[in-house]
Order: sequence, then C-alpha cells, then structure tokens
Amino acid sequence: MNKPTPSKELDSRILYSQISALLHQARAQALSAVNTAMVHSYWHIGKLIVEAQGGDSKAKYGESLINNIADKLKDEFGKGFERANLRNMRQFYLTFPICQTLSSKLSWSHYQLLMRIEDKAARQYYKEEAEKCQWSVRQLKRQITTFHYERLLISKGDIRIKNEIYSLIPGKFEPEKIIRDPYVMEFIGIPEPFAFSESDIEQKLIDNLQKFLLELGRGFSFVARQKRFTFDGRHFYIDLVFYNYIMKCFVLVDLKVGELTHNDLGQMQMYVHYYEREMMNEGDNPPIGIVLCADKSNAVVEYTLPQNNNQIFAAKYKLYLPTIEELRKEIAESYRTLQQS
Repeated sequence: MNKPTPSKELDSRILYSQISALLHQARAQALSAVNTAMVHSYWHIGKLIVEAQGGDSKAKYGESLINNIADKLKDEFGKGFERANLRNMRQFYLTFPICQTLSSKLSWSHYQLLMRIEDKAARQYYKEEAEKCQWSVRQLKRQITTFHYERLLISKGDIRIKNEIYSLIPGKFEPEKIIRDPYVMEFIGIPEPFAFSESDIEQKLIDNLQKFLLELGRGFSFVARQKRFTFDGRHFYIDLVFYNYIMKCFVLVDLKVGELTHNDLGQMQMYVHYYEREMMNEGDNPPIGIVLCADKSNAVVEYTLPQNNNQIFAAKYKLYLPTIEELRKEIAESYRTLQQS
C-alpha cells in the first residue's frame, strides 16, 4: 500500500484547516444569530406583558397575569418561561425600552446583569464597555461587583458628574479617563496575612496578565517588564510598561508595597521624562506614569507633583475583593478629599 507523499499530507492538513475554520465560523455565526433572536424575543415578550398591564410598570394586575401565562408557556415550551423569567423579560423591556439599542454582541445573561444596575449612567457605561471590549458574562460581573465605573469617576483633582459616560476618543490625551483608585487585584491570589515583595506582585500580575489588562481598562497592551534604561553608567528599571493604543501613549507602572513617598513620585517623574525624550514614536502622546501603592497620603501627592500635572498618578491597590461597603467607603473618602482640595 502506497504511503501518502509529503506534499499530499501537506495538502490534506491545509484542506482540513480550511474546512475546520469554516465550520467554526459557521458555528459562531449560528450562535450569534440564536442569541440575537433570543434577546429580541425576550424584549418583545416583555413589551407584550407591559402593554397587557396597560403600560403601568407597577400594575397590580401584573402578578396574576404573569402567573397565568407562565403556567401555559411552561406546558408548551418547557423550561425558561417560569414566573421569575417572565418578570425578568418584563423588566428587560422597562429597562431598555428602545429595541434598536440592543446589542447583538451581548447575551441574555449579560442583560440580566445590566438590569440589576439602578444607576442609568453606570448601566449605560457597563453596556458600552461590555460590547466594545467583548467582556464575557463573568468579566462583566466582576467589573460591576468591583465598582469599575464608580472608580473611574474619581480622577485627579476633578469630580466627574455621575451622568457622564466615559468614552475614550482615539488619539486624544485624556489620562484621567483611564485612571482609577483603588485598583482591585484580587485575582493574583496572595493569601492573608499578606506577606509579599514588589517582585512577588509583579510576577503575579504577569501570571495573570489578561485579568490585569481587564482591570486596567480598554486599550491597554503589554510591552515589557523590568524595562531597563541606562545613563551616566547607572541602570534604572521600570516594573511594567504598557501602551494604550486608543490614547496613543506609553503607560509606565511602578509597584510599591508600602506607603507612598515623595521619592517614589520623583522616580516616576524621571521615568516619564526619559520615555518622553527617548522612547516616544511619531504621533504618540506624552507617556503617563502610575505608582501603585498599598497606601498613600493625598497631601504627599498634592505637594510633590505640579498643579498642572496630567502625567503622574498615584493609586492604591487592593489584593482582595472588597465588600460593597468597603468600596463605597473608599469612593466616598476620595470624593471628600477632592472636594476639600
């Protein structure tokens, strides 16, 4: 029996690869079509229920109507049409009353999470970011539970109004839109009591780079760790270097295990100045630096950095997932500090 020649084996592998790619593409398109049809169907079901109640979002008649319809639908179509699900569909329509605003990139599970967000501006932000960044349901849940939006509202020297949606304009230098405080890094898995070094945190972040990029926000790509540069015979090392391709600038990150000092900020200023003079490419915006520390004094930051500073930032990090109350307290304290400055 003749063995296939190498050229035929290669042709076979290429053909298989092409067919496999087509099937994966067809499967993805089919799933997307099913998802879109399901989301739109649930929206229309919710609309029908609300209209049957006379359009009153709090109609007393609603509960008995839903109970009656749920029993009949469950008998005909099986699971998925229990009373709780019909209430969700009803709420879906009330929360997103314009069908054209629904995204084909978001699943019913995404929308179930979004419906729980009471603040309209926050809900819109999470919806847009989930769509643009293609967040999974788990990623969206994580961003909501860690107050991703609320932490973005706190920028250096400025209090953003709550109805402002943070949208990065490609190429525009708006560093305050990508800085948050605190950064939540529970995913690195350092157990309590926390005994670690800066190199430990750095290695854990590299090991969980995809999750760290999610926490950093949209537009970040990893460039280097322990980036060395030399002058006057001395070597200097930047812990982590990223590039934000939306803002078109380098982002330098230094990690500190203790309380922030003015020396830490001065060191970051030197790093930023070096990158600005030696590493920027044509069309780049100025680099920004973020000092991530376990604790900081806002007064130290205020009196170390110039008043018109928009390149150096200091932010705290948390190595555990804070409770909702802890995050609310952190955000409230930051607001008070900014109001007093």
